[in-house]
Amino acid sequence: MPTIKLAPSVIAADFGRLAAQMAEAEQYGADVIHFDAMDGQFVPNLSIGPMVLEAVRRATRLRIDAHLMLASPERYIDAFARAGADLISVHVEGAPHLHRVVEQIHALGKRAGVVINPGTPVGHLDAIIGTVDQVLVMSVNPGFGGQKFIRAVLPKIEAVRKMIGSHPIELCVDGGVDRTTARDVVTAGADVLVAGTAVFGHPDGVRAALAQLRAAIGAQ
Repeated sequence: MPTIKLAPSVIAADFGRLAAQMAEAEQYGADVIHFDAMDGQFVPNLSIGPMVLEAVRRATRLRIDAHLMLASPERYIDAFARAGADLISVHVEGAPHLHRVVEQIHALGKRAGVVINPGTPVGHLDAIIGTVDQVLVMSVNPGFGGQKFIRAVLPKIEAVRKMIGSHPIELCVDGGVDRTTARDVVTAGADVLVAGTAVFGHPDGVRAALAQLRAAIGAQ
C-alpha cells in the first residue's frame, strides 16, 4: 500500500494567521496543502483565489493542490499556475471540454487532476483516466466546509481505485474526513486525504489533529 498523504485544507485555516497555520501544517507532518477556490456559481459559496494562493506559496515548501470549484475553470488556470499551484484539479461537471483543460494544465508544467461530485457516476472518468495525475472524489457536496461524510461514496472510491489500476494516479478524497472516517477512506483505496475542519478546527491544534489522523490510518 502506498504512503498515505495528509492534505490540510486552507479553507478551514485561521486567515488572521495564515502563514503560521501553513508553517504548523508543514512542521507537524502534512504532506500536501489543499487549496479550495469557489466562485459562487459552480458552488453556492465564494472563497479564496490566486492572490491568497501566492501567500500560501510563500509560507510553505509543501506541494499545493488547487481544487477549482469554478464555472469555466479554463479561464483561471493560468492565474493559479502563476500563483504557485503544483497540481490543479477541475470538476468533470464544470468542464465540458475536459481533455482540453487537462492539456492546458499540463502545458503549464503542472500536474492535472479531475474531480467528481458524490452524485456523478464514475463512468464520467472513463475517457480521461489515463491522462490525469490525480482523481479527487468528493465525499460531501462541494461548497462548504464542516459537512458530514457521505458514507454512500465509499463504493465509488473503491470503483475509482479499480479504474486507476496500474496507472500512476493518486486517488484523493475530500469532505468530512476526520479520525472517525479516515480509516474507511483509506481501506476503500484513497492515498491522499483532504481534511479541513478536522485539522485547523481541532480544539487541541494542528499538531494533535495530524497525529490523530495518522493514528486513525495506522501511521501509514
